[in-house]
Amino acid sequence: MKKVAYSIAAVALISLFAACKNDVQNTLTSNEFPADASHDLAVADIGDAENPSAQYLYVTAPSGLTLREYNNLNSDKLARMPYGTRVEVLTSEENATMTVGGIRGAMNEVAFNHQKGFAFTGYLSKFFPPEPNINAKIYADDLQQLFPNVSFSETIGGTVSEPVNTQTLSLPTAQWHEAFFIAQRLFDFPKEFAFPNQKGPNSETLFDGKPKKGIWKSELQITRKDNTLEKIEYVYGSETFDSTVSIVQDGETMKITKSETIK
Repeated sequence: MKKVAYSIAAVALISLFAACKNDVQNTLTSNEFPADASHDLAVADIGDAENPSAQYLYVTAPSGLTLREYNNLNSDKLARMPYGTRVEVLTSEENATMTVGGIRGAMNEVAFNHQKGFAFTGYLSKFFPPEPNINAKIYADDLQQLFPNVSFSETIGGTVSEPVNTQTLSLPTAQWHEAFFIAQRLFDFPKEFAFPNQKGPNSETLFDGKPKKGIWKSELQITRKDNTLEKIEYVYGSETFDSTVSIVQDGETMKITKSETIK
């Protein structure tokens, strides 16, 4: 009888040890290889406490951003930094020296995965990217912890039969591309829609070649004046709703507004 009791106790201890070991391994994995913005933020808090002067930026290029050996686009590629990766800025170049994909920027020296190299600033942002399917208000609340000037509002209007929900996220930046990449991720723009060039016709419409099932309309509408962006709108809808996500600049603030009408 005692042998049975000892055996049961031994099994219980082994199971407890294994569970604890797995918990430790999972914690290390999530910290060393952050899979989403919330993990990135947790690591940032630890890093900032150890080095308060450190500056961190996040990769916003949907397909990832190249880390290069030197500060020019022709130098050797050292690595590909995935979308959402948090990198430490070692040397910052304040003046724009090049244009990539219609975005003006320069090359910052950054640290990534125990490597040092240079990356194009046009695809680096101070705002950590939204997690997939995150609620806009929750994302705004998370941003406000680091950027108190971020604001969010939500109103409901329209009629009883056709209510209209409007959400507005205001970001303390004057960079169109930063707002575009956040809006694209937050409100699920098709990845085929690249950031539009500043230069082009005053009015331009890009159509989604492969809209999701049930979506009747999916297009990107771009408004310019004198080769300067004035408004970007993603317009989409189905049998049950019509929705518009607009991006406009208001001084040193970018406003992202989603308005959805339920039919």
